Amino acid sequence: MSVRTAELLMAILLAIASISLMMKSAELRIGWVPERGPGSGAWPFWLSAGMLLCCLAVIYRWFKGATPESRSMETFISRRSLLLIGTTVGALLALLIAINYIGMYFALAIFVFFYIKIMGGHSWAMSIAATVVTPIAIFCLFEWALTIGLPKGISEPLFYPIYDLIY
Repeated sequence: MSVRTAELLMAILLAIASISLMMKSAELRIGWVPERGPGSGAWPFWLSAGMLLCCLAVIYRWFKGATPESRSMETFISRRSLLLIGTTVGALLALLIAINYIGMYFALAIFVFFYIKIMGGHSWAMSIAATVVTPIAIFCLFEWALTIGLPKGISEPLFYPIYDLIY
């Protein structure tokens, strides 16, 4: 796919998304509500309308060939970049699936290790440090500071002693 084709496809997809958001927002009040201000659908509607206008401008400029991108026949994305993006999407999908079974913290540790050591090629020390520190920091932020429990899956019993300490 060329840069030219990618630009047009992206503008069309975003225009469709804009129209969809405008229609959904119009189900709410998009006008002025006396003594209250703009209706609950006003901001989403008008932001979507602005995005639609921008998409239409991109499509118009594409047809006119007014930008370097609209004339470029270069490859949009290299095979290597596409492989990297595909691997990242696969790893994120695996993370989401693993959260349901082994919980957020262990799934996150595996994901961080994979991404830093395997994908990034960083040292063992850096990989292990990030693998240990990231879930602990997320735990402290959500469970302790914000008191928002994250999914723990089958690993929940491992957290009971920690709960006894912090609550």
